[in-house]
Amino acid sequence: MGAMTQPRARDLGLRIGLLERGPHNAITDVPGVRVGHATIIEGDGPLVVGTGPIRTGVTVVVPGGEPFQEAFFAGCHRLNGNGELTGLEWLRESGMLTTPIAITNTHSVGVVRDALITAAIRSGPRDGEWSLPVVGETYDGRLNDMDGQHIRPEHVLAALDGATDGPVAEGNVGGGTGMICHEFKGGIGSASRVLSADDGGWTVGVLVQSNYGLRERLTVGGIPVGWAIPTSDVPSAWDDLPDARGSSGTEAPGDQAGAGSIIVIVATDAPLLSHQCERMAQRAGLGIARAGASGAHSSGDLFLCFATGNRTLTVTDDAKGPRTRSITALVDAWISPLFWAVIEATEEAIANALVAARTMTGRDGHTAHALPHDRLRELTSAWDTMLATARSRGADGGTAQE
Repeated sequence: MGAMTQPRARDLGLRIGLLERGPHNAITDVPGVRVGHATIIEGDGPLVVGTGPIRTGVTVVVPGGEPFQEAFFAGCHRLNGNGELTGLEWLRESGMLTTPIAITNTHSVGVVRDALITAAIRSGPRDGEWSLPVVGETYDGRLNDMDGQHIRPEHVLAALDGATDGPVAEGNVGGGTGMICHEFKGGIGSASRVLSADDGGWTVGVLVQSNYGLRERLTVGGIPVGWAIPTSDVPSAWDDLPDARGSSGTEAPGDQAGAGSIIVIVATDAPLLSHQCERMAQRAGLGIARAGASGAHSSGDLFLCFATGNRTLTVTDDAKGPRTRSITALVDAWISPLFWAVIEATEEAIANALVAARTMTGRDGHTAHALPHDRLRELTSAWDTMLATARSRGADGGTAQE
């Protein structure tokens, strides 16, 4: 993936949440987790279906170990289901994640799924094994020739082969290449949190493909950024569509600006069982709510959590092996700090996606503008000053003067 080249939320002075970040502030802070991207940016001008312009890609998350050989306890949650994340029925039934996770655009789910099966077949002798890969999507048709289905198996295999630990490229990369978030340019974002030793010392990492939301609802670290930077200042990526919003700013039928989706992948090295992973996945919804998401009718808000705290699980179980397996399971009374880690990391992953994304013009001249860093710095500075004043007043019993 290469070294990080774009600034992140923290580089602009933002402090999101209370917990400590991991060394890379990314899902790859969970040991063994790797991320790879394949990005396709080609052509300009009017849309010609099958030719372009192309603004798309695929992102792959490898849970750990050798792909397709090791399984992990996992769970999932649907906030709103106008989207796709394949393989979830077996994941719910078995409580296991048995493949890498890929994320792409809405009309390329099939080829990505099939390419992961091809990769599984190439990984070694299978003796009749089958595969139900996990592949998610969000809509990039505003900027990309999505109907042209430009993702090919070689792109998926390149992302899988190139998956590494360390810093995660964000913004206009991989599956996030053509995505729009809160009417700014969106895309891939990642973040992590590390619990204190008293709370277990475990790491929680999150990766998002962020493609949802109305401008005025965007909140970053508690700052009403979308209200402060309205579409009259920085145009919406949807500006030339008829305004179908109600007077309250809520989504109305046909309002594309409030539509869209978000995929959230949560990883942790805590020893969780599948039902606990499902509970973790639910908490991603609280993180996106803090950023300004509503789970709109037309949104696909799909979340998955896997846990690497048990490393004795295999993709294939049969009667030739032992009847039982020893595992470690976290006592539920200690899971709440992990919930909070998911919430914070999800919120910051969205902020990182917005900060890393750069202005992009796609098909038919549609432009998704980047969240302006200078304005965000100004808002952060003003917010910090306001908080410092409030704390000073509190410390002085309310007598501090302006």
